Amino acid sequence: MNNPAILLPPDSAMPSLGQNVVLFRIYLVYRALLSILLLLMLLLPATRQLVGSANPTLYNIVALAFLSSNILLLGAVATRWQASNARLVMLFAVDIACITLLAGASGGMSSGLPLLLTVSVASSAVLINNRTVATLVAALAVLAVLADTLRLISVQTVPINALFPAGLLGLLFFAVSSIVQIIVVRLSTAEALASKRAGDLYRLQRLNEQIVQQLQTGILLVDAGGQARLMNGAAARLLELDRPVALEQGRPLTDYSDELAARLEHFRATGSQSPEPFRTHSAGNQLLARFLVLAAAEEEQALIFLEDYRPVVARAQSLKLSSLGRLAASIAHEIRNPLGAISHATQLMQESTSIADADQRMLDMIISNSQRVNDIVESVMQVSRREPPKPQLLNLASWLEEYRHRYLKARGTPGDLEIEYADPRATVRFDPEHLQRVLDNLVDNAMRHSQDATDIPAAE
Repeated sequence: MNNPAILLPPDSAMPSLGQNVVLFRIYLVYRALLSILLLLMLLLPATRQLVGSANPTLYNIVALAFLSSNILLLGAVATRWQASNARLVMLFAVDIACITLLAGASGGMSSGLPLLLTVSVASSAVLINNRTVATLVAALAVLAVLADTLRLISVQTVPINALFPAGLLGLLFFAVSSIVQIIVVRLSTAEALASKRAGDLYRLQRLNEQIVQQLQTGILLVDAGGQARLMNGAAARLLELDRPVALEQGRPLTDYSDELAARLEHFRATGSQSPEPFRTHSAGNQLLARFLVLAAAEEEQALIFLEDYRPVVARAQSLKLSSLGRLAASIAHEIRNPLGAISHATQLMQESTSIADADQRMLDMIISNSQRVNDIVESVMQVSRREPPKPQLLNLASWLEEYRHRYLKARGTPGDLEIEYADPRATVRFDPEHLQRVLDNLVDNAMRHSQDATDIPAAE
């Protein structure tokens, strides 16, 4: 199974192209091989006549010194020589001097050895990050070639027309140095841009990972073979996995839920989503699954979005209760008008002088219960408007005495209500209307099932 590409953090301490350790080591290897080759050309009979023809002794000494300098530079491989422009200039100056002396001992320009300085000039333009200093190395090479040619002319080893190829070679050194420096600058710019883009991509990847991991929706990436390649923490929590998320990636989707795997196959075959919730096991949470096929991927991959069904149920229940609350408020509003008429008519009847005492008591009960129903209507309206309670500091003894008097006056069923106080000075902070509603429900139930109301003798 192919693993998803994971970007590594970019190396902020990566050296620039002009200070590249690998290029510096490659140049040291080239230098060592060149010194060995130049020495072997003098020792082998087949190539002996090509080098050292003007001064074999000088050629031999310089070749040995050049080879010895490579042995001394072995320690520079483990150090940061390439980070110092002064040390690099010294290294290239030694190379220019050695190659120039070897060329002079071999007959100058006719030997072809001065062309080897082109490699040193190009290498200096790559390794030295200061363009002025790199150009100085090229100038040193030109001066060395011209000085050696003039020396050979002065001792009549070469004719004076040897200055022309030496001048052309000097122009070549400057041209090579300039061209390589331009290339190095552009490559350095491209390298810096690539490094910046790599850093941006890494930070973007980390940001995406953090966003996905913080989502409350579970996310799984499933390949064409049904393997879960990626998942976030929410998916592991909803699927009720015991192991860390990193250990769960790469397992078959059927290991988590056969129903989920079946729904994914159904979606891939028909393209239809199932709105019904499911459970990963008999006692698991109810989940909703949505699927999305990634058509732009190399293989047919699918994203699975898992959501907990419990908030959906809670939301539906909340909407249902809200609808019931509005309905109750509407009913309470409709009850208020006939209730007001009943209360008003009862008050008018109480003003009559021909009302008997028994009827007067019945009218009082109607007025009291009408007020009680009105209080219930007001409470329902208050709840529907979601008004907060209004707690007050109440003395329980005095408030309960008033409540007992109101209740016994308003009720029309037999029974008695007695109050026992543990502490007559006790106080409570409560909304009086809510407290009265609670006690009304409790006392009504007690009265409805009391011995007087049911004629059932008390158990002994």
